[in-house]
Amino acid sequence: MKPFDYINSINNKNKDMMTGTENDELAEKSYNAYLTNRSLSYFIDTILYANDMNMMAHLDNKMQYQYYMHAVPKKNRFSKWAKKVSPTAIDVITEFYKCNLTRANEILKIINKDELDLMKQKIQQAE
Repeated sequence: MKPFDYINSINNKNKDMMTGTENDELAEKSYNAYLTNRSLSYFIDTILYANDMNMMAHLDNKMQYQYYMHAVPKKNRFSKWAKKVSPTAIDVITEFYKCNLTRANEILKIINKDELDLMKQKIQQAE
């Protein structure tokens, strides 16, 4: 099992990954308390739970995992990374509207690909 599988099971309350498995002892050994504490410390609603477990580092892995499973509310805390925008799109917008990068990013959110292509064509015609 991967360390982040435990974190996902804590956040989503899918299933208890340490009891009722094929090998409960191996499941307990593969739990990484440090990564779990660190991952949960990034969120305002779980930072105190992570702090509690940092103070109780002497507890075995199963007890720490069970604490998180029962104490942490179910919530999706990890989002996907935002895709990088091609620099050419930002460059086209800044050139076309003669604006700064902040304004260009705002404009990029509201225009579609066809409008961006039209801007590219007009810039090429002007050159």
